[in-house]
Amino acid sequence: MKKKIIILTGAGISAESGLNTFRDADGLWEGYNIEDVATPEAWQRDPILVQNFYNERRKSVLEAKPNAAHLALAELEKHFDTLIITQNIDDLHERAGSKAIMHLHGEIVYARSSKNPALLYKLESDCIEMGSYCELGSQLRPNVVWFGEAVPMISKAMHEMPQADIVILVGSSLAVYPAAGLLDLVKPNIPVYVVDPKIPPVNISNKVIRIEEKASVGVPALVADLIKNGKD
Repeated sequence: MKKKIIILTGAGISAESGLNTFRDADGLWEGYNIEDVATPEAWQRDPILVQNFYNERRKSVLEAKPNAAHLALAELEKHFDTLIITQNIDDLHERAGSKAIMHLHGEIVYARSSKNPALLYKLESDCIEMGSYCELGSQLRPNVVWFGEAVPMISKAMHEMPQADIVILVGSSLAVYPAAGLLDLVKPNIPVYVVDPKIPPVNISNKVIRIEEKASVGVPALVADLIKNGKD
């Protein structure tokens, strides 16, 4: 049987494709307060502002291209049983060729009903218009998980983590819960690789291998090593 590798990815892996990290040092995202564009209250207060904000983010996502780290993880899938659990709302993993991907915080290339979160629609353009409704008659909104909303995929992610033979963490500060708690579910004897120019605090008992490189450098090197030496 192939070893199972679970890769946890955060904003850092997409930053090298030109997508700004979710929260800058000043607490803003693309110049906006998070509370004004990424909460249910913001949607209720000013849906046009929120919709326009995510339409711009979607355009940026569609203009971006997968980088060497995304492509290397897709190559890893050819040799191992892999699962990518990502906090990112972009589709760069998909466009790089990875198939097994779990989006914890939604996917910006989809719209969803503002009445029923289960009603999803793949977008054919880069924007959701105000006045575009789902089949229930409610306004379509971005398919992203806002602060204060439940994270629907977290239970599945929690179920997967103890099954890993190897864990790789790329480009996440481990600052956003519940995603940050997933490492606590890794079996004690499992190695955890962390690839980041600034290694975040990793408070687990596992053997942690720190690769202090940007994703486009550290991930391809790690993948090449795992493919060469790690299939036994």
